[in-house]
Formats: sequence, C-alpha cells, structure tokens
Amino acid sequence: MRLRVEFTTEPFDLDEAPAHALVAREVVGNAALDSVDVGPFGNTAEGGSDEVLAAVNALLRETLAAGATRVSLQVNVIDAEAAGEAPEGGR
Repeated sequence: MRLRVEFTTEPFDLDEAPAHALVAREVVGNAALDSVDVGPFGNTAEGGSDEVLAAVNALLRETLAAGATRVSLQVNVIDAEAAGEAPEGGR
C-alpha cells in the first residue's frame, strides 16, 4: 500500500525557519520515501506504508522535541488497488 502524508509544524515564523521546521525537513529528507515536497506552509511525502509510518513516527518525536507546539498531519492511502492490493477490509 502507498501512503501520502501532508503535514505542518507550528508555531510559524515568517522571518526565519524555526528549529522544528528544519528538523521536519531533515526527517522527511532522510527517510526512505519516494517523493518529498517541502514548502513554507505545508509539506507532503509519499512512499510505502512502512516507510511513511516510520517517517511520521520520527517526524512527531523529533519536531516536538525541537520545540513544535502543534503538528498537523493527514495520511491518505493512494493507489492501493492500482498496486494490486485489496483495500483495507476488502478481499
């Protein structure tokens, strides 16, 4: 199964990237993901479910330790059927 995670860390600082934002970039940049897009107000990454979930675990732990007061994220399943896999709960 392939997953896409979209995330932001807060608090925002428009003048300079805060430490937690830099840590988030490093975590997803070093993860074994297929696609990473880092922007000033939102970030996305895609990959296999194990890789994305491991990256999310590290992202949460490391950004909170670096001073994030909020991490907003959304995880979506993408292309499960196209990859020949049954959807969760399916046959």
